[in-house]
Amino acid sequence: MTAQVAMSERAIILAPLGRDSQIALMLLNEAGFTGIITRDLTSLCRELEVGAGVLLISSEALLGGDLEPLVGLIEQQPAWSDLPIVLMTYHGGPEQNPASRFSPQLGNVTFLERPFHPTTLVSLVSAALRGRRRQYDARDRLIDLSESERRLQSTLETLEQQVEERTAQLRHNEEALRQSQKMEAVGQLTGGIAHDFNNMLTGIIGSLELLRRRLARGRTEDLDSLIDLGVTSANRAAGLTHRLLAFSRRQSLDSKAVQMNTLVLSMGELLQRSLNESIQLDMRLDDKLWVAEADPNQLESALLNLVLNARDAMPDGGKLVVETSNQVLQHDFTEAYSNLKPGEYVMLSVTDNGSGMPESVINRAFDPFFTTKPIGQGTGLGLSMIYGFSKQSRGHVAISSEVGAGTTVSLYLPRFGGDVPQYLPVDAPHAPFARNGETVLIVEDDPAVRVLVSTVLSDLGYAYVEAGDADSAVPILDSTQRIDLMISDVGLPGMNGRQLAEIGRQFRPDLKVLFITGYAEHAAVRGGFLDPGMQMITKPFTFDLLTAKVREMIRI
Repeated sequence: MTAQVAMSERAIILAPLGRDSQIALMLLNEAGFTGIITRDLTSLCRELEVGAGVLLISSEALLGGDLEPLVGLIEQQPAWSDLPIVLMTYHGGPEQNPASRFSPQLGNVTFLERPFHPTTLVSLVSAALRGRRRQYDARDRLIDLSESERRLQSTLETLEQQVEERTAQLRHNEEALRQSQKMEAVGQLTGGIAHDFNNMLTGIIGSLELLRRRLARGRTEDLDSLIDLGVTSANRAAGLTHRLLAFSRRQSLDSKAVQMNTLVLSMGELLQRSLNESIQLDMRLDDKLWVAEADPNQLESALLNLVLNARDAMPDGGKLVVETSNQVLQHDFTEAYSNLKPGEYVMLSVTDNGSGMPESVINRAFDPFFTTKPIGQGTGLGLSMIYGFSKQSRGHVAISSEVGAGTTVSLYLPRFGGDVPQYLPVDAPHAPFARNGETVLIVEDDPAVRVLVSTVLSDLGYAYVEAGDADSAVPILDSTQRIDLMISDVGLPGMNGRQLAEIGRQFRPDLKVLFITGYAEHAAVRGGFLDPGMQMITKPFTFDLLTAKVREMIRI
């Protein structure tokens, strides 16, 4: 055993009265464990900073001492760490063990009544150290997960800003994980996310490998099923990435006026199909509902997630109510939430009469990667995605639940403050083929994405000019080259796509710009990012969507 491992698995003992500390150390040494005796809380904290697998503390050592340094060290643990503490108490209730009141502050506490049996002590310490080793294993698996994500992004060849973006995303995941202090969250991360990503990688890589083998042998029959398998796996990976971005409030939102009743009714058939026959769907929609401001696509996703969660809470059937109403939130309610302002909101709630949730689950329901479902059946990102969407939309989400009586999740979105636009009937789809030498400038730093986009446009008859970054694109814009549309990645190295568009319009005031992005923090709210003559699609996108947007924008 190396010195570093020995430090990370040793027991630190603090029992200043009697011979408890000497007896405990002797028993642990005989069982093959290392340990050290400390004389007070200060020396215990000093040793804890060096490393520990478990703390063994007598209850009287906590009385009268300054617990702030110890509590501070516990609270500063990384998300994967939940230091086990064995608290030696006396037989009896709170009167005999006043120090037991400190257990909520200390976190992962197990009580050991004195006088203790040697076997009991060794068993408790063994269990604690096994749990501690699993925590270290989870930390290592997190590192492995980041490598799996890197391989996935490389395979898809559509995610941008590879090194910086992955680092930023991992940092965000780490910050989100710190919100949860218990190992269940890390267990769900390493079990659920790694399980899902590895399955997706298997589907993508496996289908591509089989395609290559069959083509090498000249077998061209039944290739569609392999292509469908790879596309399905890639779309699942994209969906999981979008849920991660939704929780982190980094997704690109297209907020606009939303007639929420119309949206809910349009999803009625989909919601009904998602439910068991034993579940009755009841819609209670306010006929005087205000117009909400939100991204309708994300709102649809949030509603579907809430309905599916409610369905899962009623395995034996029940009643599910989708309700809309107008709400005025006062200052005494909103002051508890930093981003929420008093005012008028449109509320969408989903209520079930299923199993309900205890208070401990409600308190963690919005934590990332927390789920009550078995490993592999849920990533724990559904409610956290809704939480991120509500906060990014300047709204709020709340849960009320009672065990055995059911759960209500309420989503509050701000009332739309402007004039409600009158939407014109949608024209028939335009033929995607180019006309009269129409030319597109493609600015994309990823060579694979650039080749794919240019090939698709070329097949449809468009002329195209390529640039790998903004600096290379500026001379093209400042030339006599015909350009009917510029397609630009947002996250270009150096000057970004939005800055390039500003420069481009100095040379060509009527320049039309289609942004493509996988992640762009400053483009999170499209209304504040796009000027007239600009549109945006997010990666990964279908080429049908790309060509339809190109045709639509050039035609305008």
